[in-house]
Amino acid sequence: MIRLRLASCMAENSEGVCHAVARYIDDQLRVPTDYISGIPWQERERLFDEGDIQILWLCGLPYVQKADGSGNALELLAAPVPSGARYLARPVYFSDVVVRRHSPYRTLFDLRGAAWAYNEPRCHSGYNVVRAYLAEFSERQGFFGESLESGTDSASLQMVMSGKVDGAAIDSTVLEWILSERESVAERIRVIETIGPSPIPPWVISKQVSDALRIDLRTLLLRMHQDPIGRGILVGARMERFTTALDSDYDPIRRMAKAAEQVALHII
Repeated sequence: MIRLRLASCMAENSEGVCHAVARYIDDQLRVPTDYISGIPWQERERLFDEGDIQILWLCGLPYVQKADGSGNALELLAAPVPSGARYLARPVYFSDVVVRRHSPYRTLFDLRGAAWAYNEPRCHSGYNVVRAYLAEFSERQGFFGESLESGTDSASLQMVMSGKVDGAAIDSTVLEWILSERESVAERIRVIETIGPSPIPPWVISKQVSDALRIDLRTLLLRMHQDPIGRGILVGARMERFTTALDSDYDPIRRMAKAAEQVALHII
């Protein structure tokens, strides 16, 4: 019997929806589907690359790196559309630059020479997009006084609130989730600038999955919002729906990655 394994390389707010979607696939398509958790996201990505995980929610930057690499073994499955007026019903998100509420900073450029946190170098929202943005203004070297790798968006945010760093760029969908779960955070931070929009991190699928099942899975996700159970899952995840994703949709990330190559934030 075919058995699927689904995983996420996104922030912790992705766990609930991915687990629910795995159950939904199981119930709707009668294809046993396991959600893989409890291991680092790097291990989940490795297992996907090796064919041991078939469906993965993946940051846009690693997606284009894999899609453009030799031996491309994945294809786009669908793209989530976040709920919220700022997204205009599009499969996009933003990078919100946050600082402590009572700090003097008003724009990203006020942070010149300050301490900065980023989640990790293969992340678009916290690293790639910031470098590309600085490149637009011909900022090439040593903009920040110090740059520290945190590992996750939530860790970057905690470093800002604790005073270990002065600022960080946080995935807007993650920040909104954190603010909804922990109201006290809103009292401790300010968003001073928003970069984007950027194409939303896509759901991808291994080409080892049969053509017929890939079609069934894509169709199921694209119609989730039309089904009461599926719509309930999406609402709980702060998502409107899934939409069709094309490789060309991620060309902006390719362009930003090329621009970002010109910029060193500090000692990274």
